[in-house]
Amino acid sequence: MAKLNQQWTVQPHEDLVAVTDGILSVEGSIIMPLGRFPRRMTVLSLKDGGSAIWSAVPLAEPSMRRIEALGPVRFIIVPNQGHRLDLKPWKDRYPAARVIAPPSARQSVAEAVPVDATNDIIADPAITFQIVAGTKSDEFALSVKRGDGTTLIVNDILANVRHPRGVGAHIMARLFGFGATRPRTSWPVRRMYVKDPAAVAAQFRAWAAIPDLKRVIVSHGDIIDQAPAAALTRAAADYAP
Repeated sequence: MAKLNQQWTVQPHEDLVAVTDGILSVEGSIIMPLGRFPRRMTVLSLKDGGSAIWSAVPLAEPSMRRIEALGPVRFIIVPNQGHRLDLKPWKDRYPAARVIAPPSARQSVAEAVPVDATNDIIADPAITFQIVAGTKSDEFALSVKRGDGTTLIVNDILANVRHPRGVGAHIMARLFGFGATRPRTSWPVRRMYVKDPAAVAAQFRAWAAIPDLKRVIVSHGDIIDQAPAAALTRAAADYAP
């Protein structure tokens, strides 16, 4: 079993910000030698009240109170098996929250906490779940409708680490292609998790074709809110033979 956090441990993080109506996001940190690598949590307010948490990260109490002001934390979404580091302390803090993980991640996620579902049990008409095409292990993506358009939320399949902190994180972002200059699939993710490059490229192009696409929120790096469709199309071109 991988080493997972057992206690609520707050690492350095930025402010929790309102991305648009009903979507909050925050950049946290993975502490590494000579630097901090970014990891992002996103919070969705739900039609029937409360919130759903995408890729849970412990935050300082002022930020947690802001989340709790939305109502009860009702769902914790684990986008793939690698994003379970702080799942247990989140479930301990919010025991009524239901945990959702992709089908192939169920066993790994259950090493941290029981999984309640491997499909959409949120039943909010503004939120659409899907499995990213072309990957060896299932990974969730979400599209979320709000008044200003569609927000796409993805996980490891696309990185945009434009501002790594510290020399170690800077080297990692550039050496392994974590989007230091533009959004792209990192080399480790492509090597370990992509089984059908053409299918991933087609997935990116399908997302780029969403008519009212406003932004893409990634789990590692900056939010893509400038020409998101063009960024996805360029990332798809990386998979050309």
